[in-house]
Amino acid sequence: MSTQRATIRTANCRATADEAIRALAAGRFTERILRKDHTLWKPEPQEIADRLGWLDSAATMRRHLPAIGGFVDGVRADGYAFALLMGMGGSSLAPEVFRKVFGRRAGFLDLAVIDSTDPAEVLSRAAALDLERTLFIVSTKSGGTVETFSFLKYFYNLAAAKLGAAEAGRHFVAITDPGSSLAAIAAAHRFRHCFLNDPTIGGRYSALSLFGLVPAALIGIDLEGFLARAAAAAEAAPAEAGQEQSGAFLGALLGELAAQGRDKLTFLFSPAIAPFGDWVEQLIAESTGKEGTGILPVLGEPLGPPSAYGADRVFVAVRVGADRTGEEGLRVLARAGHPVVEVGMAEPFDLGAQCFLWEMATAAAGWRLGINPFDQPDVEAAKVLARRMIAAYRETGTLPPERPAGEAQGIAVYGSAERCATPAAALAAFLTQAGPGAYAAVQAYLHPSPETGAALEAFRARLRERSGLPVTLGYGPRFLHSTGQLHKGDRGAGLFIQLTADDPADAAIPDEIGCPESSLTFGVLKAAQASGDGQALRDKGRRVIRFHLRTDPAGAIDRLG
Repeated sequence: MSTQRATIRTANCRATADEAIRALAAGRFTERILRKDHTLWKPEPQEIADRLGWLDSAATMRRHLPAIGGFVDGVRADGYAFALLMGMGGSSLAPEVFRKVFGRRAGFLDLAVIDSTDPAEVLSRAAALDLERTLFIVSTKSGGTVETFSFLKYFYNLAAAKLGAAEAGRHFVAITDPGSSLAAIAAAHRFRHCFLNDPTIGGRYSALSLFGLVPAALIGIDLEGFLARAAAAAEAAPAEAGQEQSGAFLGALLGELAAQGRDKLTFLFSPAIAPFGDWVEQLIAESTGKEGTGILPVLGEPLGPPSAYGADRVFVAVRVGADRTGEEGLRVLARAGHPVVEVGMAEPFDLGAQCFLWEMATAAAGWRLGINPFDQPDVEAAKVLARRMIAAYRETGTLPPERPAGEAQGIAVYGSAERCATPAAALAAFLTQAGPGAYAAVQAYLHPSPETGAALEAFRARLRERSGLPVTLGYGPRFLHSTGQLHKGDRGAGLFIQLTADDPADAAIPDEIGCPESSLTFGVLKAAQASGDGQALRDKGRRVIRFHLRTDPAGAIDRLG
């Protein structure tokens, strides 16, 4: 078993690194966080003292391993071959990462995650299922996430129609907090199992809790070894206090750099662990993006020359073993004056230890920025507005109308301050609003197909080349539970490009589990979420433009520029 913990090397940020070490020692950060002192972040304990269970989860979760193992053995013995996890953000990102990085062991279940309300995605998932051999995992800490409950109602009714109501419940398992509404539903509908997680672990810090471990066990990951490596990292924290190999140092350094204006954290990952970036992105963005500050993770961006970047960048390479992804490009950037941080791990199975490292780092970054890294005060705004629009739809049968500023080439433009001859011209005019420290965020409320994904990545690359801005990309509503907090809580330099499209087919969301009546569809829900988030951004003074792609989304994206 590997005992090597993370190694951290820095380039061109020596003075800031020294300041981070001094601050950690003066603030007794490691000592105080390990005794769960909420005053590290805020005077009051709310949403801090009850959110620090992640510090112990690598050790405390070991007592759950016999129950998890027995559950998995029973599922395998009953012939299940596939698991579909329904969740959003913290409840779905870690399981998705584990499946993509580790695959599945022979004889265990395959696993997929659904976190898109796009009706084409829902319908394609449903069409591919062998219901008799499928286990559905309903995963939500609060027990009330609208997307997760919509998936639950849809797929439960599908299973009941095929298997009968008496049998359907045995194909479902819940992962939630004690006392949540999902726990009550699991009991009422006789779910196969209901796992109750430690309620002091927040969603985005829950990779090493039941939310990550139960799906990991279903695909055959050795949880004992996985947790042992994470526990070793946690147990080393006191000895590593103030050292440059600790998560606390990494976070304090990133916080210091962000306070200096270098708040665009550009990641490179070894190919073997590239999916890990999605989990790190949520952890950092949702934890730090508030009170007019924040650190913006930038993933999947090919390295450019020093001239492609402003003075707001930090580069972090997370590498496995002997892999040297991006080494020469980073060396050039460091010589040009950009801070570069390299984080090394021995092998992919050390990912559990990396989870703890980045959780500690994020907590430390929040401390240096003077914010609470465990709450998400601006996430609710978009949800409230989406609920209002859904209520209006149920009363009138239509969503509140919007009038486009213009339409051409099969693309309608909303939110543009001026009429332009083409959508590409409207986009170019919109981007001229970029000020110091700006970034662009592409928010795609589209079917996450390979064709659309390729078009979006090419679009993103062109945007960066033409504007010189960092450009992030997220599918909606997934990003609402990941980077959405930062979009509304940071210093307001973002330019937000929404992409929506007509839905060729729609899928009804049952009003209740086990009942056929429906007053809402996934297409309407997705449209309400896009509109609600757009309004929430505008209410925060953010700049937003929306392009509605009538047909052929991939082709329309190419025409945007």
